[in-house]
Amino acid sequence: MRGDIAAVSGDASFRRYFRGQTAAGSWVLVDAPPDRENSRPFIAIDQRLRLAGVRAPRLIASDADLGFMCLEDFGNDLLWPSLEQARLGADYVQAGALYQRCFDQLLLIQQADALQPPLPLYDAALLLREMRLFSEWFCGGLLQRELTALENQMVEAAFAVLCESALQQPQVFVHRDYHSRNLMLLKEPGTAIGVIDFQDAVLGPLTYDLVSLLKDCYIEWPRTQINEWALAYAGQAQACGLLPMLQPQQFVREFDLMGAQRHIKVLGIFSRLWLRDGKSGYLKDIPLTFRYLQQVAGEQPQLASFAQWLHLQVAPRLPAALAAAAAGAQRPGGLR
Repeated sequence: MRGDIAAVSGDASFRRYFRGQTAAGSWVLVDAPPDRENSRPFIAIDQRLRLAGVRAPRLIASDADLGFMCLEDFGNDLLWPSLEQARLGADYVQAGALYQRCFDQLLLIQQADALQPPLPLYDAALLLREMRLFSEWFCGGLLQRELTALENQMVEAAFAVLCESALQQPQVFVHRDYHSRNLMLLKEPGTAIGVIDFQDAVLGPLTYDLVSLLKDCYIEWPRTQINEWALAYAGQAQACGLLPMLQPQQFVREFDLMGAQRHIKVLGIFSRLWLRDGKSGYLKDIPLTFRYLQQVAGEQPQLASFAQWLHLQVAPRLPAALAAAAAGAQRPGGLR
């Protein structure tokens, strides 16, 4: 049987994606170079999530040694455009309905088996290693500002606060990149959301995937609306036995601190994608990610010194650094 193969948009990794179409149907073909990407975690996590009822793609065929996979085709309808349309129209009812579908899948993910065999731990070492990407790639790389010894001490103290908060939360199955560009609107009966890009799953803090979804680096909502949706999820998580009864203020605080950890990490990753990998597409998402971080840091007494430093030493340098990076991206050869 003959068919056509066409490239489809990829992600921030070294994987390439193609759509194979024949008279019998359509499939997604993945080329993950084994020296750059390990396909085995994706295959194992896909099986585990599907056993939990999560709408992850069926694996049709694979060769992990060569880095090839053939997957069920979820189509092209990412969640992001529908959310963005709702945002532009201030249609919080429609957005809330879409997020509820995401909550339904997230609760299944969080109840999936994380122990047989055990997922990697989202422990202090990993949390801190991720946040230190901020110091290396965002500050030292994008801003071209190496931290002084005193600044590094202050930044590490902030990292410790965020790490402690994360580790005190209930530990569940964490997708680790649960946001509007990794969730699909499926054209099938029911209201399922398709879940992709889960190969980095870990056992970690309950609010991590929730904050990835609601404080998405690609879409911005009013703070009061984010909190309303977060507390709606919290009630459902409590009903499932995933979350103990908490005061709303305590849950929102843990949610916010988890967001600060993620956004610190993401600032480093977006900077690295440009500086190391020549991928400039994420530069435009840095301002929103930085605003999220500034907002939380400014509201938490334990992060007061960090917040002041962000305001005085980092924020003033960011526009010029992004302008220089954008100019470099437009020049032949990309990186300077």
